[in-house]
Amino acid sequence: MLKKHGQIVLSALYANDLIIVIFSWLLAYYLRFYSGYFHAEQITPVGFYLYAVPFIAVIWPIAFNISKLYRPKRNISLWEEFFGIFKANIIATFILISVTFFFYKQYSYSRMVIFLFSILSLVFLMLSRAVIRKTMRFMRSKGYNLKNVLIVGAGDLGRRVAHKIAENPWAGFNVVGWIDDHKKIGEEIYGEKVLGNITHINEYIVKKNVDQVFIALPVTAYRRLLYLLKKLEQEMVDVKVVPNIYQVVTLNASIEDFDGLPIINLTESPIYGWNQAIKRLFDIVVSVLVVVIAAPLMIIVAVLTKLTSPGAVLFTQQRYGIGGKKFKIYKMRSMYVHDQGVADTIQATKDDLRLTPIGMFIRRTSIDELPQFFNVLKGDMSIVGPRPHPVHLDEKHKLLLDAYMWRYKVKPGITGWAQVNGWRGETDTIEKMNQRVDHDIYYIEHWSLWFDIKIMWLTIWKGLMNKNAY
Repeated sequence: MLKKHGQIVLSALYANDLIIVIFSWLLAYYLRFYSGYFHAEQITPVGFYLYAVPFIAVIWPIAFNISKLYRPKRNISLWEEFFGIFKANIIATFILISVTFFFYKQYSYSRMVIFLFSILSLVFLMLSRAVIRKTMRFMRSKGYNLKNVLIVGAGDLGRRVAHKIAENPWAGFNVVGWIDDHKKIGEEIYGEKVLGNITHINEYIVKKNVDQVFIALPVTAYRRLLYLLKKLEQEMVDVKVVPNIYQVVTLNASIEDFDGLPIINLTESPIYGWNQAIKRLFDIVVSVLVVVIAAPLMIIVAVLTKLTSPGAVLFTQQRYGIGGKKFKIYKMRSMYVHDQGVADTIQATKDDLRLTPIGMFIRRTSIDELPQFFNVLKGDMSIVGPRPHPVHLDEKHKLLLDAYMWRYKVKPGITGWAQVNGWRGETDTIEKMNQRVDHDIYYIEHWSLWFDIKIMWLTIWKGLMNKNAY
């Protein structure tokens, strides 16, 4: 019943999107020729624009289907859905332009109409999805549109599944009981009872009207898993296996298909493909703007550095970049020139005697970091990412901290989640470094363009002037 209901919801979503794009097309026509906002020497008959409606009715659903926007995913974020709509809308618009040009060579659609249509359809589609999502989440949180879930395995992994379900009521999962071979029948766990063992699972699927079975068994129960899957072959329920990979530390664990062979990725960065291209484009645009605006300031600091202490105005040092590849990081020199071995192995400390007359000021205000935007333009760094440490610290801490080098699954950044949360400056204890690493891994696992923008804003708001910047 719930599956049928899900299909009805998806069909309604399809109709909603279709109405929106057709309405946006006609509204764009009206705004262009009849609103008075745009000068129109000649008004094209509306019938000509109606010829494009059948193509729109075919192209948009296909583009949205390809982008997997009609698959029922309760755990996808709103921003991920927005990004999917953005990509699908661009693809569909280009296809529409190509198709109309091919079929209607004798006519020319207004570029302003197409531009307005692309903006209007994007905005309306995003707004409608946001409203639908909020409505569905509200309904699920009140007990409607729920999927009854039976969890097999009441150990740590099964309890983790139940905890996640309890933390996210909007997802619409309702745990109706547990199946476990080693627990007493009737024992209560997280408010639901152990119903029985695997042998009787089919009976309880019917009794509890189960829609989904979550299998959360340990690796040692592999043979039991095969037996269980055999028993579930004839059941009309969705079966989900929760892999027992959380016994080890994982980074953005995911499952991919390799020509029909499922492969579990234990350590993978979410910044690849389109995400990587978008982040790189964003880095370049922002870095060019910062370099142009900050050029006079960098020149003034360079002159003052030269006048107050001998040596080069830039300080360079090798750091690890993405994939563990080394690069030279640029900074405005804030210390007196000394042996490179000392510079590479001794961190700056509070009231460091090696600082030049303007060194403390440019460190406290983060002006010394400005040349790193050239590192970003070269492709060695990103604006936001885990801060690169001196090589000797990396060599030391990768032996002391689990998953330390996972920080270099992405490009190092000028600023990062650790820095805006107060973990900046000297890392003189293993606890401080551990906090940095935890924040860096959190950033990698939860990356999005909006997260980058948030970190940049927090950097400007509270990170440029920092008591730990010395």
